[in-house]
Amino acid sequence: MTYTSSWLLLIAAGFLEIAFAIGLKSANGLERPWLLAATFVVLAGSLYLLTMALRVLPVGTAYAVWTGIGAAGTAIVGMYWLGDGVSFWRFFWIGSILLSVAGLRWAA
Repeated sequence: MTYTSSWLLLIAAGFLEIAFAIGLKSANGLERPWLLAATFVVLAGSLYLLTMALRVLPVGTAYAVWTGIGAAGTAIVGMYWLGDGVSFWRFFWIGSILLSVAGLRWAA
């Protein structure tokens, strides 16, 4: 596995992390057990891709990027689709997360 493909797997894992978080919200506890089950399949996929990326990438960097993509992406999706609050400061801090993730990528 190459360095570049590891980063692509890590980015894909981050997007699955977003889907996992949104799936948890959408499952509404145990009201939609089929959706909850699908959410855990997505989580398994995210963890698998993260594990594959960790074969090449440093664990601290990879984990921070994975959680950063998940946190920023979930916040954006929450604002766009789920009616979460929208403000300058929310975008400012999401931007800070994304800049930090990009910095880790360039520093690796």
